Amino acid sequence: MTDTTGEAATMTYQESPEDVARALRHALAGDDLPDSFTLLGREWSLHRGVFPSTLSAATEVLASIVPYPAGGSFLEVGCGTGVIAVTAALSGCASVTALDINEAAVANTAANAARHGVSDRVRVLHSDMYTALEPAEPNGSAGSAGSAEPNGSAERFDTIFWNVPWTYVEDGFPLSTDLHSAVFDPGYRGQARYISGAHAHLADGGRLLLGTADLGDRERLDALAGEAGLRIELLHSVRRIEEVRVMEYQMLELHPK
Repeated sequence: MTDTTGEAATMTYQESPEDVARALRHALAGDDLPDSFTLLGREWSLHRGVFPSTLSAATEVLASIVPYPAGGSFLEVGCGTGVIAVTAALSGCASVTALDINEAAVANTAANAARHGVSDRVRVLHSDMYTALEPAEPNGSAGSAGSAEPNGSAERFDTIFWNVPWTYVEDGFPLSTDLHSAVFDPGYRGQARYISGAHAHLADGGRLLLGTADLGDRERLDALAGEAGLRIELLHSVRRIEEVRVMEYQMLELHPK
């Protein structure tokens, strides 16, 4: 595994939506999928109907390089199985809020927060982007990060993060299940909402992060940032060799007969 930093080149690789859809169908109905998995040296629960965090290296890699705000507040959009939200709490965040449009993912994240003893610091909400958070008031002032103001102004967080669905498809692509939103973002409308809506929930001096891959449209992403008055800086890049398939790993021990 090689870790490099520097400015990102325009993404040039494309992933077949048909291949991704096949993986999604397996995640929804595959009889061979376990109800738990090992990642980052820990055991995690996996609920059916939630995108498995081991189908690609994305969750493992991004969970390892997110700059968690120690002692601060962390908001994750699209929490999935909850690996990153729980890791944030275990890494010293005082409060973590995890959002997902998929109700199965909300339950999965809550189960993993309980499994790792951080339910007191991880709040999980069913939400379409930021909709479950308190609405921002015009000219509302932010108080302590991650807490709601009594006057109804927006919750503010020290760090906001989303491991985005980077498989690019055009507007109109059908999202036939909630699970499809984990990997497809037609026209990057979701990422546009994420970028444009973040200012209402970001604390003063807070950080807005986005995890992606070289499988999407970087020019479009840069344009969306520009429309919101922002620019994109590459913090880290990690290259991994992987194959998307379900594998069973076994540890065998041999004894004298």
